[in-house]
Amino acid sequence: MIPKMSRRRTTRGLSALRVSSVIAAVATAVALAGCGSSTPSSSSTTPHAGGSLTVLEGASFAGAWPGLDPATDTDGAANMSYMDSIYGELFELTAGGVTTGDLATGYQFTNGGKTVVINLRQGVKFSDGTAFNAAAVVYNWDRDLTATCTCKPVFLSPPTITATGPYQVSLTLTYVDAPFVNALQGSVFNWIASPTAIKTMGETAFALKPVGAGPFTVVKDVPDSELVLKKNPLYWQKGLPYLNSLTFKSVAGDEQALTAMEAGSGQAYEGMSTPQLVSAFKAKFQTTAEPSTSPYDIQLNTKIAPFNNIKAREAIYYATDAALLDKSLFGDTYPVGESFTAPAGLFYEQTVPGYITYDLAKAKALVASIPGGLSFQLGTISVPTATEMDEAIQTEWQAAGMKVTLASWDLTGLIGAFLGGKWQSMLQTAGAYDPGTGVGVCFRFCSTSPFTGVWDTHLNDLLIGAAGTTNQATRKSLYDQAAAYIAQNAYGPFLFPIAGYNIAAKGVGGPGLTSPLPVTDVNPEILWQYVYNNG
Repeated sequence: MIPKMSRRRTTRGLSALRVSSVIAAVATAVALAGCGSSTPSSSSTTPHAGGSLTVLEGASFAGAWPGLDPATDTDGAANMSYMDSIYGELFELTAGGVTTGDLATGYQFTNGGKTVVINLRQGVKFSDGTAFNAAAVVYNWDRDLTATCTCKPVFLSPPTITATGPYQVSLTLTYVDAPFVNALQGSVFNWIASPTAIKTMGETAFALKPVGAGPFTVVKDVPDSELVLKKNPLYWQKGLPYLNSLTFKSVAGDEQALTAMEAGSGQAYEGMSTPQLVSAFKAKFQTTAEPSTSPYDIQLNTKIAPFNNIKAREAIYYATDAALLDKSLFGDTYPVGESFTAPAGLFYEQTVPGYITYDLAKAKALVASIPGGLSFQLGTISVPTATEMDEAIQTEWQAAGMKVTLASWDLTGLIGAFLGGKWQSMLQTAGAYDPGTGVGVCFRFCSTSPFTGVWDTHLNDLLIGAAGTTNQATRKSLYDQAAAYIAQNAYGPFLFPIAGYNIAAKGVGGPGLTSPLPVTDVNPEILWQYVYNNG
């Protein structure tokens, strides 16, 4: 499916935050959010308490985890399911794009939007019996700011983090960060670890057996292979989680997951991304499509040749037949679009003024006008559908006279390629429920991001301005202007939204697993405390 570069991250404040993935959404990030606890309806089947569930995770992405300390896990929010299960969340995104309090009960912007105040749930304990409170959140957030995790927050100015009460914490910036709460989903700031356990165990031991306040606790952790969890007896929601035990196991990919589920080795699989296997999964298992918020985009490194030349960039636009790619690879599943938004997210616009559309003759003419022609590398992550997409794009571009070589990396290698600065073009994704969060537009197009291909101060101003106001109409206007400016400068074409599938055996259910939840960036979260296995 998707170049799962990340499930979230940020480049402007917390809202521009993560490489392995990061973040989420709320329709309004401007006022007091009444975030009481509620139990989402996940299936017509009444959940039965007890039992176990084994969840398969693709090894090339979420199936790899070196450790599960939010501040030191180099795969960060790519490991969102593991983190959510162990730590719980301050806020979680539920059906219809509603942000609901988990370990927090609400938030409010004050100080002209420069301060966000978060109220915490009282009476919660970490699984080691110590108190979950404002002091614990401040400890974690301060630690996260110096984290080695690639998904650590990057603020435009140092934040002031304060416990303003036993169960209240505030973060103050010199600017407005409107998507702040939206951006918490899948980020290290959303996962609060036990300070006592970190200090007592030390970081190395803690990363292998972390302690949080989530629905499950760690029994066994074999990095990159198997994570065995059991029900947390101190979990704050009575009667939850439903499952007595939850196990995550790595598999090599979608075909291996299908074989394993057919053999009964797993009862669920996250993020199935091979369109050709949908019918095979549907024949035997519940197969739930994820509402898309992330379109494919082709990133062009405008700092180096050949894409520091606008003619080369325009040639890419003219040579890319997005509709044909959609039809041939995905059966017209997803609507072709011209911006960084998607139908299931905020501020969606399908067409953009001035966007260059497919015209092979113009592409050939531009390639011929460039001295020496157009030769470069196209890269992506080593996920089967992403590499298939690259091969199809290569074919289209070569028809225009371009010489295109392909490269792919696992997530760690892909991050290294971006950070090395020598890449020329990349098939990735640029979207999130809120464009100001996660692997959203700023992640790919702001010069403050290490994963950008564009260094343009005017575009920075538009995107940062959109994230710097709590007025939703103003935000939409600025994002529309940014989309038009990207098109005007041919900074990188967009193709169509992407979506994957979550798979579950009969009798298994839960929000995000068998009932759709909005995709925070690339994949939706699964609310594991509500997942059950009646089989």
